[in-house]
Amino acid sequence: MRNLGRCILGVLASALRRPTAVQQGPFQNALLCVWALVDFSLMAQYRSHTLDTLGYMERYLKDFHRYKQVFQEFRASKKNRLDVAANDQHLSFELERELRDARRVSVAERSRLLVAYHA
Repeated sequence: MRNLGRCILGVLASALRRPTAVQQGPFQNALLCVWALVDFSLMAQYRSHTLDTLGYMERYLKDFHRYKQVFQEFRASKKNRLDVAANDQHLSFELERELRDARRVSVAERSRLLVAYHA
């Protein structure tokens, strides 16, 4: 987890480089949010804490909550989960139907269908 925390911020910063003017604010908030979460996580792994380290952790947690709204739109709500489940069921039905008709489909085509479904 510690190595993941160290790497994730660099990866995110690299992925969010060169934002447009509209993207600059949300990208900066995303970086600040992840940065605060990583710092909090690393501090939480200390074996013992002082008032200073607890103060740092509290500040990191407040920063995380201040900037987390950038990710809120991607939060999975109950409606989204139901929509995904219905869509998954529909896709499974379609795949089964296509595979039933596989007599007329080559082995390569069947493999392509299975790979496309699981992607």
